[in-house]
Amino acid sequence: MNSRSKRNILVILFLAFCFCETLQSKSVKQDKKEPQWFEHAFSVIEKQAKAMSAQVEKTSLLPRSIDCGLVPPTDWTSGFFPGMLWYIYEYTGKKEWKERAEHATALLEAEQFNAFDHDIGFKMYCSYGNGWRLTQNPDYPKILIRSAKTLGSRYSYKTGLIMSWEENKARDWQFPVIIDNMMNLELLMEAYKLSGDTTLQQIAISHADKTMNCQYRKNYSCPHVVDYDAETGQVRKFDWNNGSDDVRVSTWARGQSWGLYGFTMMYRETNDTKYLQHAEHIADFLLHHPNLPADGIPYWDYTGVKISKIRDAAAAAVMASALIELSTYSKTKGVEYFKAGEKILKSLSSDTFLAKPGKHSNFIVKQAIGNYLRNSELKGGISYADYYYVEGLLRYIKLTNQL
Repeated sequence: MNSRSKRNILVILFLAFCFCETLQSKSVKQDKKEPQWFEHAFSVIEKQAKAMSAQVEKTSLLPRSIDCGLVPPTDWTSGFFPGMLWYIYEYTGKKEWKERAEHATALLEAEQFNAFDHDIGFKMYCSYGNGWRLTQNPDYPKILIRSAKTLGSRYSYKTGLIMSWEENKARDWQFPVIIDNMMNLELLMEAYKLSGDTTLQQIAISHADKTMNCQYRKNYSCPHVVDYDAETGQVRKFDWNNGSDDVRVSTWARGQSWGLYGFTMMYRETNDTKYLQHAEHIADFLLHHPNLPADGIPYWDYTGVKISKIRDAAAAAVMASALIELSTYSKTKGVEYFKAGEKILKSLSSDTFLAKPGKHSNFIVKQAIGNYLRNSELKGGISYADYYYVEGLLRYIKLTNQL
């Protein structure tokens, strides 16, 4: 036998060994069993999402809430359902979910040019961002980059911030910025990685830094709105649109979760420890708050039952997903954050907060609240609660079961 034949045999044996190892590793993952509560939750998720998808395909509209029903792609919530479908595809690997996700995502294509408000980040990253991550569709990066540039057009070098809403004389707002805007920085950071355009990265960092320094109180809570002087960038006032109308104490639960999630994400994207430390401070404030119920599902505002009178599962879903991710970065409190996130996910997966298949207008999470004081979206089913709940579940199972 010549040397070439020997070499070929060795190569074949090596490849066969690698193939066997691959099969073995896959079988190990398949043999691992998800917790029963997780399996039940995902069974409900698939049934509800399948029924909702049928409505989307029939109408070319996207679900927002029980109160608002299906809405056009221009609505700020339109990206959450497509994003959730991508997560279901990621977990199941089933072609049918990929096709549903692709169809729902395509409905948002024109939104890449919509500079009406900051919510283009919610719309385009949750949908096209997850689609790109899972499929590497070559058309998706172009849309993400264009979307990020559209979002960047709302940035002011005078204030160092992205304008959330327009000037509003009735509310005495010159340059209003809401804490929700932290979530949309993920679109900018993803587009920066795809394009190499450092301007997008610099806008995201500038907005995060200014928010961290100006929107947070000493106890690491924040109001919903901060209005800035459009010319000088100085803080004019704390204000509210969601949350208690007392800006001195208002601690709107979902807003606190937006901030926790946003600064955790900024640490992931920059590796700058100031963002990690800020996220840890927010997490500690929330988890040790005297008004946080034992099951981890907060009242609509942390000011408590005297003002809120209702729990908000949407705030809990965002917080759970953020805590699971934060647990992987925090060196001293990672276990605490993971256990807190796990507890919230288990609570959301209980009969109290998880819908029954075919009920709840095909939304998944119950008791998700829009705006309590404005009597808006109080029937309990909202697309962003479902999105972050499913995202949190996937983050959880990846850590515990090596999906």
